Amino acid sequence: MFRRHAAGVAIITATYNDIPFGFTATSVASLSAEPPRFSFNMARTSSSWPAVANTNFVGVHMLSTENEGLANRFARTKDRFTGDHWESGPEGVPILKDVAGWLVGRISMRLSFENNAVVVAEVVAGNIGPDGAPLLYHGGSYGTPTTTDYVI
Repeated sequence: MFRRHAAGVAIITATYNDIPFGFTATSVASLSAEPPRFSFNMARTSSSWPAVANTNFVGVHMLSTENEGLANRFARTKDRFTGDHWESGPEGVPILKDVAGWLVGRISMRLSFENNAVVVAEVVAGNIGPDGAPLLYHGGSYGTPTTTDYVI
């Protein structure tokens, strides 16, 4: 049923034992403005879960349509950090280059249930990148919002 719900595409990153980890996510949400917090959901069976479960900081990268290849790379391959598309950022969190924006957050809560987890982080750093149309995921594929003319 949620295939009918369009969601923004983001990439979550973390470092654990000096190794970068990351995955594509559609569950990122703003949780509060004061203090600034975000949340995301993930499977505890994910290869990135050990990093998220054992680190204090994570990064969230908002993607534009220019980043579809990056979204695919972090969703479909294990070769996520080979190349010069990232650098070490605040708190040692991997920061992806040329994304619409990124935030680094200090993890304040991990709520595990069954094989899943909700993670809450308070923003400690961030940057706005190049402007572009947001990358959305809907019905099993990537897309972008379009203007619709409504007649009322």
